[in-house]
Formats: sequence, structure tokens, C-alpha cells
Amino acid sequence: MIPVVAVVWDEGADTDVPLPAYATLGAAGADVRANLAPADRAAGVTLQPMERRLIPTGLRIAIPPGFEVQVRPRSGLSLKHGITLPNTPGTIDSDYRGPLGVPMVNLGAAPYTIRHGDRIAQLVVAPVVQARFAPADSLTETARGAGGFGSTGRG
Repeated sequence: MIPVVAVVWDEGADTDVPLPAYATLGAAGADVRANLAPADRAAGVTLQPMERRLIPTGLRIAIPPGFEVQVRPRSGLSLKHGITLPNTPGTIDSDYRGPLGVPMVNLGAAPYTIRHGDRIAQLVVAPVVQARFAPADSLTETARGAGGFGSTGRG
């Protein structure tokens, strides 16, 4: 069964900006676009190097119970311009109904302008399993043990 994510427009959003969509048949993420405030639509929003901003999508979504939506960066923006998301992947819970904004950061050396309607991130719908957390007197042993970052080899 394919989950259905209900989408509504925020008040004042430009309804001509396309809804999230998969670019190819094999795409895991649906591209989501910037839906800027009317005052920003002509010039866009410019991110200076190391600047972070929340970019509006003009959308609110209802995710079915048992699923989440992960917000991930677009690889082309990251590689070509240093534009990424500071909390990757971001998670949208199934009970959230507020505006969908995408926190973005410019890690590049030059300013970058996000234009109205630009594809800014990918949305990946994923199943969620909620675990039960229980106190224990000890943990089972493994070959790795308590080895932390970098403990399994180079890099």
C-alpha cells in the first residue's frame, strides 16, 4: 500500500508552485520547492556564507500514522554551491500540522540566492517503528564493545 501524504497550502502561498514530486521513477525523495513570501518573490532570498535561514515551502502536510517524512539536502546544491541543511535529515512527525519550512545553510564561499519556486530539498517518506525503552542491569557483549567514533578503522 502506498501511503498518501495530504497537502494543503499555507495562507498567502503561491499555489502555482508545484507540490512535492519525484523527478524520476526510481527517486527516493520528492523535490520540495521554495514558496517565498510575496515581498521576497522577485529578488529571492540570499544566503551569505555561513548564514542559516528557514525557507518556507508554503505547505502543511498530514503524514499517515506509522510514517515520518525525512527532509534531506539536494546533492547538486550541496556539491556545486555548498548549500545544505544543518539538521540532516530533519524529521517531520506524523502528528505535526504546522508550516513546512526547510532550514538551510550556506557552507560555500559565495552568497547564494534561493529563488521563488527553486527545488530546495527532498522529502523521503519512511516507516517508523517506535521502540519501548527499558532499564537493564547490563548490556550484551559485542565484538565492537564500547568503541566509539573511528573505532572500526580509518575514517
